[in-house]
Formats: sequence, C-alpha cells, structure tokens
Amino acid sequence: MSPRPKLVLVNQRTTLPWVFEAAERVGVDIVLVPRHDEVVDPAKLPPVVVECLPLQLYTDPAGAIAELARRHAESPFAGILSGCDPAVPFVARAAAELGLPGLALEAAEVARDKRLMRERLRAAGLNTPGFVAITAPEQWELAARLEFPVVVKPANGYGSFGVTKVDSVEELARTVNAVWAQCGVELDAYSEHPEQLLGLVVEEYLDGPEISVESLAFQGEVTVVVVSDKGKPVGPYFEEVGFRSPAVLPEEVRDEIVREVAAAHAAFGITDAATHTELRLHRGRPHLLEMGARIGGGGMTHQVARIVTGIDYAAETIRILTGQRPHCWGKPIEHLGHCGGYIVPCGGHGRIVAVHGIAELHEDPRVDYAVQMLWPGDVVRPYPDWSGYPAFIMSHHDSDEQTAAFHRELDERIRLDYEDIGT
Repeated sequence: MSPRPKLVLVNQRTTLPWVFEAAERVGVDIVLVPRHDEVVDPAKLPPVVVECLPLQLYTDPAGAIAELARRHAESPFAGILSGCDPAVPFVARAAAELGLPGLALEAAEVARDKRLMRERLRAAGLNTPGFVAITAPEQWELAARLEFPVVVKPANGYGSFGVTKVDSVEELARTVNAVWAQCGVELDAYSEHPEQLLGLVVEEYLDGPEISVESLAFQGEVTVVVVSDKGKPVGPYFEEVGFRSPAVLPEEVRDEIVREVAAAHAAFGITDAATHTELRLHRGRPHLLEMGARIGGGGMTHQVARIVTGIDYAAETIRILTGQRPHCWGKPIEHLGHCGGYIVPCGGHGRIVAVHGIAELHEDPRVDYAVQMLWPGDVVRPYPDWSGYPAFIMSHHDSDEQTAAFHRELDERIRLDYEDIGT
C-alpha cells in the first residue's frame, strides 16, 4: 500500500479541529509546523498528524524553507497550507520554492499588507474608503485631512489587534503612537527584521453592517460559498463577537457583494486559495475592509460553510492546495440551514480566575463545537491589545431568528471572572 500524501500545515492551532478533521476526510497526512506561541503536547496531537516539525519561519525563513526543501526532496509533500495570517507569505514562498500549488508570493504579500490592498482596490475602481499609509508615527498629520471618525490599524496586523477608532483629529496623534508601540511589541515575533515595521493605515470609518464572506479560488475562478452577518460593530476597538449565516440580505445587495469580492481577488492576484473577506455595507454599498488568503477563524468558517451549504469547505481548501479540482466546482450553491458563530467576548482584562457557562454547552443539541482557548490562569491584556478569543461556539439552527436568540442567550450565560494584575 502506497503511503498517503503529506500536507505541510503551518501554524495551525491544535485546539481548533476543523482542518485536521478535513485532512482525514481527504486522505492526507499532516506534517505540522507548530505556532511559536503554542506548546504542543505530542500525546494530544490529532491522529492525522504524523510529524511535528518546529521551524523558525519568521526569524529564519530561509533556513526553514531549506529544511522543507530537503525533506521534500527525500519524500515529496503534496501541498502546504497556512493556518494563520502571518504565515501566508512564508507558505507562498515555500510553495514556489518546492513547486507546490498555492498563492503567488506577490498575492500573499498583498494579502498581508493593508496598504497594498487599499492601493489595489482603488486602482481597480472598487469601493474603498479614503485612507493614508504612514511609515512613522510622526506622520500622523498626513491623516488629518481625512473625514473623521477614522480607524487606525496595523498594516500587517491580524484579528482585531490594534484596530482603533478615532473620533477627532485631537485624538489622532495619541492613538497612532499607542498603536505603533503595540505593534513593536506584538508583531516583532512575526518578522525577520522586527525593527522594520510595515507601518499603519488610517482610513475613514465606514458606518453600516459588517459582512464576512468565505470564498474558494481555483485556477483564477472564484466561488463565493457563504455570506455572513457580523452585526454593526461601532468601536472603538472592534472586538469580534460572532456572526450569523447566511446573512439576510436583498438579492441585489448579495449579488453586488459577490461581484466586489470576485473583483478583489483579481485585483490582489489571488488565484488558488480559500479566502476570508470582511466588508462593510456603507450607504448600501459593499466596501472591502480586508481579505485573508486562508480559512477564516483558524478553520472555524469551515463549519459555517458546511452547515449553510453542505460544502466541505476545509476539505475543498486542501484539495485546491494539493492541486486537485474542488468537488463543489461548477455546482449550484444552495442554502440548507443556518449557522451561528459566537465568539466569547473577553469582557474585561486581567488574570482569568473562572470561566462560566461554556462546559455545559457540550450537552446542548444546538451546539456543534464549543472550543475553548483561554482558561483560568491565562492573562488577558486590555484592548486595543489583543490576547486571543476565549472560545468559539458553533451552532446550527432552523432560522436566522433562532440563531440571534441563541446568541442573546449566550450573552447571558457565559462570563469570565478576572483578578486585577494592573496594566
């Protein structure tokens, strides 16, 4: 019997099950390159992981790729997949070096630089807010000409780290300096040259509902799989709170979202990937905020696509990145159900002393996954710093109304208690 194909999975949290489960369904083994901030217990690795291969992909990317190339020459890999945003450029570079399917390096760099995204969107004539890119904190005055409120965000940030709404020009210098300092602390672990920060983007705040979109791109063709409603976060720090899928939208608005997302793939050069796109419906028109060239939420959005459409989203991603045609390609997408993705809010900061309301959800028939990431003893830093999400609660329902009601129920049931450790 010939050995199963091997997929290199880079920086995927082992506590998030969806990509590992999909690899088993596709019939590939995983060589896991663990995250630098996760202590991996070999006894608790998912069964599909055949090897754990620590690499210094941010501080020594050339050495990491050389090691992958050596192993690939001895026993070829079928593909390589990123589990988080910061790893996307490394994975693209490794795929190019090893001759594997995946993103072009230029597309990966665009997907990791919000300045380049904004420039590409504007050049393509797509909806985009007014923005200014700054490469030093003293350049904050360049953004004073924008229409306020504005949003300050790291150009190469991830999640909601550092994203801060500023209501007036009088607050701008202080916020820019604060976010810049946070980047120097938080993002240096993801760079070979941490002193060379990419900088910040300051862009005009777009009022309106927030939408997320999960798509698949294969050989330049884009299929939008599911569109989700993320509510209307108003800031100032935009902590993720979850989503309901599919979004209840007029057909013409959904069609415009699909066109905007497909055009953005072309503008960024993303031809072969799963993507997670976030947009705002500002004055009824979709404006793209950012696009990640990987499965959203560490794989969480696989569950959204599966419940809503029946598509095995994580498995299709693996197929694309191992050079196979997705099984869903060319087939109509139907809405089969409703999915809730509830992201437990931190609700404070300090050292966690207790988490209430999550353990009993494992017995709730509406809940498919209750994945906890933060535990008693963990430290949550105050926003706009970012310490991660306490838990993901994935559920299925018969209607959007039921999903919304369940999320209100979770608002009441789940609570984190903290002890103050100062700031």
